[in-house]
Amino acid sequence: MAAMLKVYADRLSQPSRALIIFCRVNKLDFEEVTVNLGKGQHLTPEFKKINPMGQVPAIVDGRFRLFESHAILRYLATVFPGVPDHWYPADLFTRAKIESILDWHHSNLRRGAEGENLLVRSLKTIESVWLKGDAKFLNGNPQPSIADLSLVCEIMQLELVGDERRDSILGPREKIGAWMENVKKATSPHFEEVHELIFKMKARLSSADRVKTTSKL
Repeated sequence: MAAMLKVYADRLSQPSRALIIFCRVNKLDFEEVTVNLGKGQHLTPEFKKINPMGQVPAIVDGRFRLFESHAILRYLATVFPGVPDHWYPADLFTRAKIESILDWHHSNLRRGAEGENLLVRSLKTIESVWLKGDAKFLNGNPQPSIADLSLVCEIMQLELVGDERRDSILGPREKIGAWMENVKKATSPHFEEVHELIFKMKARLSSADRVKTTSKL
């Protein structure tokens, strides 16, 4: 009997969430192993045997180990039977378009935490380059790819910066909002379930801010 796929992740991590959602949507048989970043579990010698970089997510599939979320998503979409083609198309021209978005992601949107200007430019690029017209998903595809899932999970991290700031960034970007809703619907109910931890963290941060404000009165 083949060993069950193990997914090492922390749901506060954007790429971890994308990977878990992908596995759940596609009904992959896997075990989710929580690696708590806040407790430094990603830096332990045990975890570094799985990923020497000390980052999540990572997987163990039998004797095969792999890290970097995009590489993992490509692997799972290719190796596991039954995963619909739209996630990582067999057509090389369509696949190359998805690859270009994934490469862009790491050097642009993924670095959005470095500054709001970069984040806003990245959102504008997504709208103008990959969400032209009335596109439901990136590149005008009728169904989501691993690129849609990766990028939307990245943007969901804005839930932690406060509603006012999040709305100031996403409010003017109607295409981004519609696309995110399309991805959520296409991966429901797993998208919502996997993001529950983010919303719990958001509630705690909001409560802490209210306490600070009250203490100053």
